[in-house]
Amino acid sequence: MNKASFVVSKHLQKNNIFDETSQGNRDNVFSPFILMKKEFSNSGIDLNTCDIVSIKDADFVIYYNLPSILPVEKDIKKSYLILSESELIRPDNYDKEKHRRFNKIFTWHDDLVDNKKYFKLNYSHLFPKEINKDLSKKRKLCTLIAGDKKATHMLELYSKRVESIRWFENNHPEEFDLYGTDWDRYKFKGSFFLRAFNRVPYIPQVFAKIINQTYPSYRGKVTNKKKTMEKYKFSICYENARDIPGYITEKIFDSFFAGCVPIYWGANNILDYIPKECFIDKREFNTYEEIYNFIKNINDEDYMKYLDNIENYILSERKHIFTNEYFAQIIYGEIIE
Repeated sequence: MNKASFVVSKHLQKNNIFDETSQGNRDNVFSPFILMKKEFSNSGIDLNTCDIVSIKDADFVIYYNLPSILPVEKDIKKSYLILSESELIRPDNYDKEKHRRFNKIFTWHDDLVDNKKYFKLNYSHLFPKEINKDLSKKRKLCTLIAGDKKATHMLELYSKRVESIRWFENNHPEEFDLYGTDWDRYKFKGSFFLRAFNRVPYIPQVFAKIINQTYPSYRGKVTNKKKTMEKYKFSICYENARDIPGYITEKIFDSFFAGCVPIYWGANNILDYIPKECFIDKREFNTYEEIYNFIKNINDEDYMKYLDNIENYILSERKHIFTNEYFAQIIYGEIIE
């Protein structure tokens, strides 16, 4: 049996990324990789993480995001790269000089795809057969589920998430809930000594209260996004960055699968992939007051049209390029070729 190596971060090693029962497989995030491993196995290729099958011993190697140590010249033919993170998170991912060290590259970035060296690979998902359209379960108007992050990139949308949170807290706090990680923590920056406080229990939370950096709408972390989002009619669904063609992550699909209508902002060509009848486009509104008036006053019939459109989309062939099957087939096909 041929051997293949998957180079991933340490917490995903020991084949953790291929383990359906792993604690890290929350919301089925490992499902595309599990299917990818099966696809190779069916052809007699044993794919394991790099700690189990070393790069040296592998017949081919798949790197998940750009590694710190690039493949050597003699290994270029057997080296493949998946660019998952955007330039906002991993600017080094888009250093084309470093791309020369890989045989083929898989990316969601439409501006790179040429079907010669760069191949289209979207964030992929395990699609349900139906969504929850029971309006009686939707106890509140709007939610936002994301981690508290910051960036200085000119296209970042982290600050716009905070903007939306503060608007609801200041104007309609009874109709909005915030979930995610670190919203109750202050992030110490600067010297090693200061940053060490981030790891001390309770200190980041206490300091956040002292300097009044708190979010009254914060309801804590979630263990299951779908079950949480099913309780809301709308979700504020912003990517990490805007106007990057093809950058469509799990965020809009999390909302779809929960039967929660997303208020989306991110990829500038979102309509090339998802029908406009499935979501509320943040770009069409000038203020949050306008957004609020729209979602607050929508009647049940018009709201159900959104849910019906979402369900029709996730049952259609158009969604195929976002499926785990497509993910596994593209990687397998291009490597085996």
